[in-house]
Amino acid sequence: MNLLLAAAFVICWSSGFIGAKLGAGSADASTILMWRFLPLTLLLAVVVFAVQRNAFRALGSAELGRQAAIGILSQSGYLLTVYYAIQLGVSSGTTALIDGTQPLVAGALAGPLLKQHISARQWLGFCLGLAGVIVVTTADASASAGVAWWAYAVPFVGMFCLIAATFIERGFETSLAPLPTLLIHCTTSAAIFSVLAISTGNAVPPAEPSFWLAIGWLVILSTFGGYGLYWIILNRSGVTKVNTLMFLMAPVTTIWGALAFGEPLGVQTIAGLTLGLLAVIIVYRYDRTQVRTEGQNRRQRTRSATP
Repeated sequence: MNLLLAAAFVICWSSGFIGAKLGAGSADASTILMWRFLPLTLLLAVVVFAVQRNAFRALGSAELGRQAAIGILSQSGYLLTVYYAIQLGVSSGTTALIDGTQPLVAGALAGPLLKQHISARQWLGFCLGLAGVIVVTTADASASAGVAWWAYAVPFVGMFCLIAATFIERGFETSLAPLPTLLIHCTTSAAIFSVLAISTGNAVPPAEPSFWLAIGWLVILSTFGGYGLYWIILNRSGVTKVNTLMFLMAPVTTIWGALAFGEPLGVQTIAGLTLGLLAVIIVYRYDRTQVRTEGQNRRQRTRSATP
């Protein structure tokens, strides 16, 4: 995996948690998400129909429905739970780390659903990541006495949404280019968030400059950067590698949140983040070894087949 691509993905995806925190002080989660996706969808529509006018010509109803479902899960469900958790008082770093447990579930399901082998070394890394989540969540809950215990379960719902979207995407081939695909996802999310905001009386945006700063931040860094790079890396490297990078979101977001918002960064939190980083090293080193082994095996088979 290209190191610069991976680093850009981690930074851009982490920026989404920081952007959610920026907007949480001035508006409801549904308001932020509605005004994040309405202008984004209009901008994408202009670009897509100007550059790829015939992108949807051969699009069937089944593929359209599948892409809409991916958008509902990977954007609407995932983002709403992240924003709601932060609005409830869960720190941005803890939310990022809980969402970073995706490799645990994705790894468990990759075998039966995608017929991928999951080694004992990978499971060790995944379990260390889970231990890190428990340590950090406990520390955050102790430091945030006013946060309800069930608020820490909310990010897990979003994590399951994103995993479901990932498996749907990996289970079917599509002829759509990335931009038209993103337009379908964003259109679906814009409709859902608009209905939610209007029905709850939260459609009118606040006048605070911090709100519009958060919107610009989320559109440019989080959506185009984080969401776009997620699918690019997923297509290039597979479920295990892209989800392994999710463990890096927590330390980046935690340090970022501590510097920007004064969120707690104690010894227990650092210990939990260290477990998460150790999990990344174990799983990622296994992936690199596996790739080299497979390459050597292919070369040996090629040489043996040569007359």
